[in-house]
Amino acid sequence: MGFVRLLPRSASRARNTAVESDLDVDLEVDVSEIEPGLDPAAEVPALEDIPVLEDSPEPFRSAPVASVPIVVPQAPVPGVTGTRVIAFANQKGGVAKTTTTLNLGVAFKEMGYRVLLVDLDPQGNLTMSQGLNPDTIEISMFDVLVRKIPISDVIERREVDLAVASIDLAGAELALAALIGRERSLEKALVEVRDRYDFILIDTPPSLGLLTINAFVAATGVIVPVQCEYLALRGLVQLENTLAMVRENLNPHVGVEGIVPTMYDSRTLHAREAVEILEENFGELVFKTRIRKTVRYAEAPVKGSSVLGYDPTGTASEAYRELAKEVLHGTEAREHA
Repeated sequence: MGFVRLLPRSASRARNTAVESDLDVDLEVDVSEIEPGLDPAAEVPALEDIPVLEDSPEPFRSAPVASVPIVVPQAPVPGVTGTRVIAFANQKGGVAKTTTTLNLGVAFKEMGYRVLLVDLDPQGNLTMSQGLNPDTIEISMFDVLVRKIPISDVIERREVDLAVASIDLAGAELALAALIGRERSLEKALVEVRDRYDFILIDTPPSLGLLTINAFVAATGVIVPVQCEYLALRGLVQLENTLAMVRENLNPHVGVEGIVPTMYDSRTLHAREAVEILEENFGELVFKTRIRKTVRYAEAPVKGSSVLGYDPTGTASEAYRELAKEVLHGTEAREHA
């Protein structure tokens, strides 16, 4: 895994500085363990070709700059049959995970796909966004994960099918801690309905606890909504560290499909520089679609609707339709980022 610095694009002009090393390393590779399609004899770039970044300029010089691992996605290749299970994750709250989960799911349904949303957040915001009250729900994803009831029993038919959450989900991590195979509870629950849907989208809590790990284990890919602010970018380090642990021990195929810049305000220099930082460090992993700030995203849940149902012809709706196209057709390019 390579490491880079969080820097704006303007800071990376002086590059290709020669790097010398006194270390001699002998590597032994078991060719039988290399995945099909990978060439073990492929040429490795020379060390001197690796770019070296300068110190960060203003406005970020005052804040400590973290090292961030370059994410190598394990996204499904185009044309692969089967259900795509996508977890929406970022341990920082307020980055539009729920908004993205709901509206992307509705956009997929508009395109003719069968979609299931799974509310794995104890706050139940996804459930509330579809006009349901989590406080009055009798059985929810808590019962699916802990009591092993069929997930079909907690699916509500709304704009899209929704496996609902309740406040009981707040106790799920403690209840799961005593169970054998606790990290695979969601994966096992989805087996019942997986063949009924083309997309299963999972809204995770703002943490990297057991509920989020369950989502990573069940997922074929992860989409990371990132607010266009500097502090929001720093959490990507810990997120990838958690994904690396899941890949090593539980689900070797999960990886980041893409990063979605959210709450983007093109009028501010800070937002533009935050996007430049993302693109500088993660390249094609960053979706081209920018989810801009608009009051429509706040108004729609009040009506128990997605923004596509609330304001179907508005720019907010079009943004998620464009994002849906990127998720469907942009995987191949991001695989080789």
